[in-house]
Amino acid sequence: MPSLYPRLVVAPIVLLTDRSLDEVLPAASALVLDLKVEHLSASAIDDALLLSPEVMLVDAAENPGQGHAVLRGLRERRPRTPIVVVVERRDLERFRWDELADDLLYPGAPEAEIGLRLAMLRRRSGAGEVSTVRLGPIALDVDSYRATADGRPFDLTFKEFELLRFLAERPGRVFTRPALMREVWGYDFYGGTRTVDVHVRRLRAKLGPEHESLIETVRGVGYRAADVGTGR
Repeated sequence: MPSLYPRLVVAPIVLLTDRSLDEVLPAASALVLDLKVEHLSASAIDDALLLSPEVMLVDAAENPGQGHAVLRGLRERRPRTPIVVVVERRDLERFRWDELADDLLYPGAPEAEIGLRLAMLRRRSGAGEVSTVRLGPIALDVDSYRATADGRPFDLTFKEFELLRFLAERPGRVFTRPALMREVWGYDFYGGTRTVDVHVRRLRAKLGPEHESLIETVRGVGYRAADVGTGR
């Protein structure tokens, strides 16, 4: 019998795993998905997010502890992206999966179940709708990585956009340089906290004199986004 859900989930979907797709969800290959595979590690989160995934799949079946850690890092970096965790039944009570994941699948789930859960997840999350973060007059489209103010686009690099987005989502909250290194660059980035200062300086230069004050320096502590109101 043909699947009822061959095209209900559109590209892209990213699976974070250290195994092959056939080892994790072999039936998924029967669905028409543009599915990309990245390593199950904190350092792979940046690469996964560069793909602008519609849904993230995290394989926590083989190594629940590592899977849970990656889930936490992913949720902190991209709080609105729908996440499905693949977990063994025996590990259901090992961690509070419900605090980080939006749905779950068991390894080897059948094709119909995978398609149904992904389709329901997309419906709940409103997939396909434009998600925008605002910082004063600046609008950040997190789906296209486009930043504009009064219709004028800013030519931001990926890291500049992610830094601005991270701060804009938390207006008025001060972050130290090490905290920004951890949250924006990843736990295993060893470039030094001076990297944060360089990116803030470049970001302000691109925002221009009329908007540079939206990124505030808290002397002796770090940086914050001006609390001028945000929206989605």
